[in-house]
Amino acid sequence: MPIFEFVCTSCEEPFEELVFSSNAINEVNCPSCGSKEVDKQLSMFASRVAGSGSLTLNSSPASSCSTGSL
Repeated sequence: MPIFEFVCTSCEEPFEELVFSSNAINEVNCPSCGSKEVDKQLSMFASRVAGSGSLTLNSSPASSCSTGSL
């Protein structure tokens, strides 16, 4: 169950929503004004490269992921 970031197109309020299925994204309402007119935002995520103890923040879409090898 991922948490998605949205912004309301009516009141421009950003918010996060726990979404149980991909179909439920269409049912998200703004918690401030109740509008169904919301835009899903790209989110930052953390990834760990095998063998390293550090986390890397990434905001690129999943389709541009690489394996980390050269």
